[in-house]
Amino acid sequence: MSRKRTALDHLAASKPPHIIHMIPPGAPGYREADGGAMVVSSPAEVDEYMRRILPGEVATLDQLRAAIARHHQVAVACPVSTAIFANMAARAAEERRAMGEDPASLTPWWRLLKKGGFLNEKAPGGGALQADLLAAEGVRVSPLRKKLAVFDFADRAASAFSSG
Repeated sequence: MSRKRTALDHLAASKPPHIIHMIPPGAPGYREADGGAMVVSSPAEVDEYMRRILPGEVATLDQLRAAIARHHQVAVACPVSTAIFANMAARAAEERRAMGEDPASLTPWWRLLKKGGFLNEKAPGGGALQADLLAAEGVRVSPLRKKLAVFDFADRAASAFSSG
């Protein structure tokens, strides 16, 4: 009987990113690309970009996608696969934490926010763990419309994702 693959297994087995030049109408990213190409990243690449977010900084998933798209010189990064790969990187980091790895060496998944600065309830441990990890880095989290959010997320934007 084979064992269930872990997030670490998925991260290690990731395929290289690839470019889709003709996005089918109705597919995720079609309207956003506006006729341009789209990159489908990889779990390893998304993990690498998430590691660039420094303590005290945050980034939204859209900012992460924009940085990956710029790197590949395309209009957009796939919204669906990038979100899935970010969650995979987060779960892999928590698997490493459970194995006793130094917390300073983990992918800082808690610094990645949803649109509008909202925390991700689907992240490992939900928004509560993400809020605790952000608070430990001096990032204030407060409720907004019954959800947890970082109000000053725009002021804390990850320098590594700036469009320069």
